[in-house]
Amino acid sequence: MAQAAPTTGGMPRRGPTPDIFSPHTHVMARLAFPIVTGLIYGYWAAANRRSGAPVTGWNLLFGFVTALVFAVVLFGVLTIGPRLRREVHALMWTAFIGIAFGFLYSQSGESILRSTGMSLAVAAVTFIVMFYRFYTHEDAVGHRVR
Repeated sequence: MAQAAPTTGGMPRRGPTPDIFSPHTHVMARLAFPIVTGLIYGYWAAANRRSGAPVTGWNLLFGFVTALVFAVVLFGVLTIGPRLRREVHALMWTAFIGIAFGFLYSQSGESILRSTGMSLAVAAVTFIVMFYRFYTHEDAVGHRVR
């Protein structure tokens, strides 16, 4: 029976994956991601607020204002975050995710105490995950390790 000869070194090393998109595409994606995510978040908040009732003009206005605020803050987090140290960067994401989740949860009609508790739990998990991610993907100075 034929068998492949053993090799030394394991998997062959290839260079970094090629970037198949143009710089213009990357710029458009950086702008489109917060906008699309904001629209989804605004729709979700408006749907939670109306609780199955018919859509009204005030509900649409609430959804679009929520989407605008969410998109602007997300754009700020994505722009400013990478310039910060990993601890502060993780705290920024923690605050953003915790507040966003708490707001959505409060729109469903739950008490403010329960919304705060759930938001703090989600924020704690977010901090652990984000700090681990930034700690393992950056060196001590804050440069990304590839």
